[in-house]
Amino acid sequence: MDTTATPLTYRDATEADVDAIVALVESAYRGESSRAGWTTEADILQGQRTDPEGVREVVEAPDSRLLTVERDGGIVACCQLEHRDGHAYFGMFAVSPELQGEGLGKTVIAEAERQAREAWGVTEMHMTVISVREELIAWYERRGYRRTGEMTPFPYGDERFGIPRRDDLRFELLVKPLA
Repeated sequence: MDTTATPLTYRDATEADVDAIVALVESAYRGESSRAGWTTEADILQGQRTDPEGVREVVEAPDSRLLTVERDGGIVACCQLEHRDGHAYFGMFAVSPELQGEGLGKTVIAEAERQAREAWGVTEMHMTVISVREELIAWYERRGYRRTGEMTPFPYGDERFGIPRRDDLRFELLVKPLA
């Protein structure tokens, strides 16, 4: 599908979007459906990536937005933007697996960076990525993010984040200046 064929609509998610966003995030990262795209985590994690409560928390949190991207009336991508101590945090990024590899992710992340800069006046975007996700980290590096080497532990034992299939998972902080 040509990602430029139909215009994209950006808006903040509402309570009514929670189930659709959970389904999108799960389809992009977990299970067999995620293998249609390249962002799958199915080989390193089983179980859920998020749940309705987690999505609802982002939707309702102060200084947080869940940017929803629609095309032809359906949600095709989303990302979390959160204002934190002078920078923005970027998370819960998902693109429909059938649309991955066609430039939609590049478009969405650029718009998210623009909106964070304009809404909050921030000069940096931060995110965390599972450190063994080399292909995904390389994709972010091509977008201007840099690895910091700053690691935080993966929440082993908390199935809200999935069931690890390996014992070496950690999150690495990536940072991009938004000048």
